[in-house]
Amino acid sequence: MDNIMLDRTPASADQEAIAALVARARTAQRAFADATQERVDDAVAALAWAIYEPGRARALAELAVADTGLGNVADKIVKNQRKTFGTLRDLMRVRTVGVIEEDTAKGIVKIAKPLGVVGAVTPSTNPAATPVNKAMMAVKGRNAIIIAPSPMGSAATGRTVELMRAELARIGAPEDLVQMIPTPITKGLTQALMEAVDLVVVTGSQDNVRRAYSSGTPAIGVGAGNVPVIVDESADLAEAARKIGASKTFDNSTSCSSENALVVLDSVYDATIAALEEAGAHLCTPEERERVQSRLWENGKLNRKLIAKDPAILAEAFELAPKAREARFFLVEETGVGKAHPFSGEKLSLVLAVYRVPDFDAAVDQVRKILDHQGRGHSCGIHTRDEAHAKRLADELDVVRVLVNFAHTFGNGGGFDSGLNFTLSMGCGSWQKNSISENLSWKHFVNITHLVRPIPEDKPSEEALFGPFWSRHGR
Repeated sequence: MDNIMLDRTPASADQEAIAALVARARTAQRAFADATQERVDDAVAALAWAIYEPGRARALAELAVADTGLGNVADKIVKNQRKTFGTLRDLMRVRTVGVIEEDTAKGIVKIAKPLGVVGAVTPSTNPAATPVNKAMMAVKGRNAIIIAPSPMGSAATGRTVELMRAELARIGAPEDLVQMIPTPITKGLTQALMEAVDLVVVTGSQDNVRRAYSSGTPAIGVGAGNVPVIVDESADLAEAARKIGASKTFDNSTSCSSENALVVLDSVYDATIAALEEAGAHLCTPEERERVQSRLWENGKLNRKLIAKDPAILAEAFELAPKAREARFFLVEETGVGKAHPFSGEKLSLVLAVYRVPDFDAAVDQVRKILDHQGRGHSCGIHTRDEAHAKRLADELDVVRVLVNFAHTFGNGGGFDSGLNFTLSMGCGSWQKNSISENLSWKHFVNITHLVRPIPEDKPSEEALFGPFWSRHGR
């Protein structure tokens, strides 16, 4: 026995720990697999209530900020409730048990089936909201889920999982439908989870996304954000500035959908800056800009002591002018793009790069350069009254989402005035080597059986199919 213990590797210990969790999850999932739609929806609502209940929403927000040092309590309360409520709205409107679609003309009936056990990797920026969001979607498909949180957010995620399990038990559903890997959180445990489950869903570091795709398990990973937003000459500047300010400052810019660069046409540049200042921005002087850059990045990496911090902390750290101490966010003028120009990338802070361009053609080109540097596939936005400008962005740019006249953070992951479904995980398509080019939703957590019956023959003539080709090019 002693020799066996000495021969155990850390990897095998990780695998054993995960195997025990997965076994419990499979038992719970099998017990839940025959649940009615009503019972499934009760379980989903229970998970939502675990974080939505006002006292818990606040307590989890406070714990998340204390645990990670990222964001602020007031906005995390909003996120815990708004994202959860919106996701619950979406999930209550769909069937995931039995027949979910029938096409009599094609003779096809679609029947939803569970995937099994889902492994979910979640980020430190949302250690409470994201685990609940993914758990709701997974359980809607009659799956079990095991959360692998960021080490920095594990205390908040652990408490969130405890609350979800308690709510499941309260309604008589299996508690082990929702679990978390043991602490301390390690890459070894997370890797073992990825290899042991039936689906991996990753929100967070691109290292985790790459490891998920190479784990041998079907995986859904989402890409990094670096949102550029155009302000053109037709925009309602006051309204655009209000929305940009609200979005940029929400939870101290922890969202991957937060604006990172504004691309403003020359004809409205000065007026846009004035509108942003009215909305609470401070435009840094060239000297202040240099201090911001030298302190926000250390050895080429974002300074963890300054990301997602309150504006007063940043104003002091950057030694900004006294008037900046009352600002809500900070503008830095930029002209370049790439590694030599760090403001052109994601900043995870209340710092917003501003580019001045001569016309709309130049604006489109500037946005393309920013996305090619970082964030390609994710999203961009525009404030405009010119529908042709919006459509051009959608036609020409390699992004999954183009938002028009939105506070970007509040529309990109779903909103009550946005047709996109609520989520905290945004797919970026093949542009970021993601397997989905849409917002993560319930449909990514079910298998579909197609029941197929004969229909009247649907076979066109050769002339009908080849005729146009033959007329243009001959036989």
